[in-house]
Amino acid sequence: MKKKAYETIIDHLQNILFSGAFQPGDRLPTERELASRFTASRTSVREALRQLEAQGVLEIRQGSGSYLKARPNSRPESVSFTIENEKTKLVYEMLELRRALEVECAGLAAQRAGSLDLEPIRQALLLMESTDDAELGIKADVDFHFAIVNAARNSIFAKLFETVSGHMNDTIRATRKERLLDPSRRQDTIEEHKEIFLAIASGQVQEARLSMEKHISLIRRELSLGMIDRQQVQ
Repeated sequence: MKKKAYETIIDHLQNILFSGAFQPGDRLPTERELASRFTASRTSVREALRQLEAQGVLEIRQGSGSYLKARPNSRPESVSFTIENEKTKLVYEMLELRRALEVECAGLAAQRAGSLDLEPIRQALLLMESTDDAELGIKADVDFHFAIVNAARNSIFAKLFETVSGHMNDTIRATRKERLLDPSRRQDTIEEHKEIFLAIASGQVQEARLSMEKHISLIRRELSLGMIDRQQVQ
C-alpha cells in the first residue's frame, strides 16, 4: 500500500533530523518552505509536523514555527540510510567540533596574533579570492582555518586540529560543494572569510568570535536546506 504524502515527509524529516542537520532548539524552515522544498502540499507538511510533535520530536510554537525538541533516537527503517548519509552525519558532527573550537580560536587569535601569525591567514584569503580552481579553493579554505588555529597560539588546539585534519578537509570539501552550487555564493563565502580575518587582524576579540560563529552557522543551515531539497516527496 502506497504511503500517504505526510507519512513520506515524516520519514524524510526523521532521516534529516537523525543525521544531525538540526540541533535541539533549532527552528525548522516554515511550512511554506518545506512544502516547496519537498514539492508537497502545505496540508501534508502540517500533518507531518503535528505527528512529529506528538512523538516528542518537535515543538510547534504558535506564530513562531516548529523547533527541534529532541533528535530521533534511531533512523526510520523505511528510509535507506546509505554511506552517503553516514558521511553527512560526520560532516555535522565535525561542524559541532569546529563551532566549539574555532570560535574560541578566532577570539584568541585576535588577542595574540602578530604579523607573522596573520600572514598565512592573509595568503590563504588571497588564494581563495583569486582562484577559480575547485581544489585550490578547498586548499585555501583549509589553510585559512588552520592558520587561525595556529594564530591562537594554543598548542593543544593545534594538535587537536592536526589530529582531525582528514575530517576537516572532508568537511570543507562537502560544505564548499553544497554552498557553491549557486555561483553567487562564492563571493558571499569570500566575504565571510574576509570579515573573520579583518576582525582578527584589528584585534577585535568579540567581533572575531561572532564572525566565526556566523560563518559556521550559515554553513550548517545551508547544508540542512540542501539536504531537504534532495528529499522530495514523489
